[in-house]
Amino acid sequence: MGVFAALGTALCWAIAARLFRGTGNAFSPLTMNFWKGLISIVILAVVLVVVQPTGLSTHAILWLLLSGLIGIGIGDTCFFKALQSIGDSQAVLVAETLAPLFTALFAMAFIGEWITWQQWVGVAVVLFSVDMVIKVRKRSTTHVFATSGYLYGVGAALCQAVGAVVSRDILSAGEIDAASAAFLRLVGGMVFVVPFIAITKTRYMPVINYQSNIGKRVWPAFVLATLLGTTAAIYLQMFAFAYAKAAVVQTLIATSALMSLGVAWVLGERATKATIVWSAVALVGVAILVSFGSPTH
Repeated sequence: MGVFAALGTALCWAIAARLFRGTGNAFSPLTMNFWKGLISIVILAVVLVVVQPTGLSTHAILWLLLSGLIGIGIGDTCFFKALQSIGDSQAVLVAETLAPLFTALFAMAFIGEWITWQQWVGVAVVLFSVDMVIKVRKRSTTHVFATSGYLYGVGAALCQAVGAVVSRDILSAGEIDAASAAFLRLVGGMVFVVPFIAITKTRYMPVINYQSNIGKRVWPAFVLATLLGTTAAIYLQMFAFAYAKAAVVQTLIATSALMSLGVAWVLGERATKATIVWSAVALVGVAILVSFGSPTH
């Protein structure tokens, strides 16, 4: 179940990424982080009022809040900064390659969760294939090399890894349900984002020209993208951490770059032979990753 939830997270991210394009440049990185977090928190709060979960320990609540502050608040902000500095292809390349590796190392070091040597092979195959697809799809325009942009990408990967390992540690113990965990992580992220907006005096409302056709579509596209890419995705991610190893989940989520090819194909865009070949290789890596699950110490 954890594997399917992780792949579902990747698919949600792939679809949401396309929808977020429809918002143009209306949202700054911090503004986007704020609004997608706020909308998802409200939706999950309603769900939790209906479900009324019980038995939430203070220990689990505090750790998940910290996980959200680091992984979502700081991590997403670093990723958006990387996007601005070095472009989408390079930012995704750095963050999605390093995050699973950092997650595997942190999981071994801090919660004693090991993956088999076969799974390491699967991780390597998946990540290499994802990297190749990203490089093949890279736009012809070049971005000015900015060391700070790559450092933001590394920072995003580190924060994602910390958030993943903490979430896995809490959820694997069965102390909390996925919806509550998703809600707490998002709240933790807002604990960073809201003060940071105030300190940097960032405009919290998007800049939208409602007279244009694009402007009229900004909020509908943003809300739909948030429902998929944040609300549904983080719920599925938490569900995945409850049933699968942190490194496996993080690697499978990295396949969102490949799933975006499928989204593009559905929308009528053609894929090159190279991207098709590397996507097939990635599927082999996923098969290896999920077929060997016995930990070796």
